[in-house]
Amino acid sequence: MPVSFQRVYLESAGYFMPGEPIPNDRMDAYIAPLNRMSERIKRRILAENGILTRHYAIDAEGVTQHTNAQLAAGAIRDCLQRGGAELSRVSLLASGSSGGDTLMPGFANMIQGELAAQPMETHSVHGICAAGVSAIQTAAQGIELGAHRSAIAVASEMPSRLFKRSRFAARGYETDFDSHFLRWMLSDGAGALLLSDGAPALAGAPGLRLKLKWVHQRAFSGDYPVCMQLGLTEDRARGHLDFGSWAEAEAAGALSLRQDIRLLPHLFDIGIHEYAGLVRDGWVDPKRVDHFLCHYSSEKFIPVVEDLMNKADLSIPRERWWSNLAWRGNTGAASILVMLAEFLHTKTLKPGEQIFCYVPESGRFMAAYMLLEVEATDAVPATTVAPRAAAVPDDDFVIAPPHDPAAAPDGLGALLTELASIWHDYRSRVWRTPLIRQIRERRFALPDYLNWMEQWVPQVREGSKWMREGAASLSGPYKMLASLIDVHAGEEQNDFNILFSDYQKAGGTVAQIDDLRRNPGGEALNAYLHGLAATRDPIGLLGAIYIIEGTGQRIVPALLPLIKASVKLPPDAFRFLEYHGHNDENHLNRWLAAVEMVMAVEGQARAARQIIDTARHTAALYLMQFQHITERMPHEPPGRPKANTAAAGGGFQ
Repeated sequence: MPVSFQRVYLESAGYFMPGEPIPNDRMDAYIAPLNRMSERIKRRILAENGILTRHYAIDAEGVTQHTNAQLAAGAIRDCLQRGGAELSRVSLLASGSSGGDTLMPGFANMIQGELAAQPMETHSVHGICAAGVSAIQTAAQGIELGAHRSAIAVASEMPSRLFKRSRFAARGYETDFDSHFLRWMLSDGAGALLLSDGAPALAGAPGLRLKLKWVHQRAFSGDYPVCMQLGLTEDRARGHLDFGSWAEAEAAGALSLRQDIRLLPHLFDIGIHEYAGLVRDGWVDPKRVDHFLCHYSSEKFIPVVEDLMNKADLSIPRERWWSNLAWRGNTGAASILVMLAEFLHTKTLKPGEQIFCYVPESGRFMAAYMLLEVEATDAVPATTVAPRAAAVPDDDFVIAPPHDPAAAPDGLGALLTELASIWHDYRSRVWRTPLIRQIRERRFALPDYLNWMEQWVPQVREGSKWMREGAASLSGPYKMLASLIDVHAGEEQNDFNILFSDYQKAGGTVAQIDDLRRNPGGEALNAYLHGLAATRDPIGLLGAIYIIEGTGQRIVPALLPLIKASVKLPPDAFRFLEYHGHNDENHLNRWLAAVEMVMAVEGQARAARQIIDTARHTAALYLMQFQHITERMPHEPPGRPKANTAAAGGGFQ
């Protein structure tokens, strides 16, 4: 699941490219041919990759002009200068690279030293292309958690030192194709981002700010062999440290950078499948993407990526793609940061535009994605919680958990904190289901409302039933709790009739409740809760009630104004939704009293574990309901409105 951010903004971006741009016809002065094969392989590779110029941090004699740490420091200085920011503001530095100038210490520490920066937290991410995204995520998480106000993410690469002809002398200037290949693919450079909390304006874009919405990374190293590597022999049988000396390792080819191009088609296949999952789960909508920044290492792969997107029916039009590969070259982990920085420096953005970034990594196969969105600086910051009657928030709006852990009664802080974590994950996933997206995007019509109600009524009817079953299963020490639940179940036993009446007043045509459609998620949830209610002392049901009541008290009020705006019906067609929005807060207070009763009888550790486990299972099943609402059943004609989701009935509603 992606890591979602509520209050992380990109304040400025910068990059540093060493030396002058080197065109293809001058590459031999830096990356000299090894043997007779070199020229032929070079022509083939350059014809395919589309790179016209690149930068090297070595000179024509192979002498280092800038260290990798100096490249990174140059990008950071450019980033800060463009944003008018001081390094003293930064308290976290996260770096990404395939390798610094030293085997140890960490690259971030070497960059900090190069900058002569003040004491700060540092993180060094060692990887390949996706290491830059990992650095961004590390910096963003530090801000999101409140540990830092400002953080720098930097990525820098300097592979040119590995490509000098002298590196191949120990092998008689002979090497395999996989090693030849990368000599004309990779080059040097660095990029940096300044991330901040609050809502700072984007440097160079008055009136705009750029929000980091989420980052998603997934590695598939357990599924595939090594594709791109430095440190293993060609057959991957021995590592460079297994030789008697560095000279022996170099002679055996263990210090040659290689890429097994025969494996590359699998990389894009898994990357597009992962992208399709992000679309399916509502994290990204291809139709809403205004700018697609894809780190492909060669223009040869553009039609590959495009074809896979088309086959999945998830294409982003080519006119929305942007890349600087042709004139900046492939700088590995730094590529996406250099690309994003130059994009922001040269493009005019508008509020509401989305920037979607995709980075495939061929090391042992990894896929990384980011989504950013442009906002107007006069917009309400996403960290502001709107009143319950306000319009529905955007994707990353923070709907508070049912109970604030900071205000927990004595002894309940740890329980409410873990429940809040479950809540935020559940809320985020619900917010991206097709039903909620329909409502938020003003695509919710009367047939959708009726379809939702048709599936909701049978679920709500079961609520008071499993509550009463649970109360009957409580033993003597829980007598007071059983009475409390019985009273509440009695109050709610007619809720499903209210909802069914709302459905009929809205124009629903199904006459009998038993004939209404059953939602697979709702059926699974009610079966789970009935089964739990039949066990002795099922105090875990309080975890289910936390999720169910929270949905009614937190999510429904946020959606109700948009539902009313989209579906023009008389007020008495929304009685059930109104009831939940206005009354569930009292029910949640009753829930808190019930938890305190349980803790006093059962003991905190055991009771908390049961409540937490049930809350987690309920959230998963409740989410299934939301996902199934808009799915057409196999026997339904295509013209029938797609179904939506619903809340399972019951709980302290």
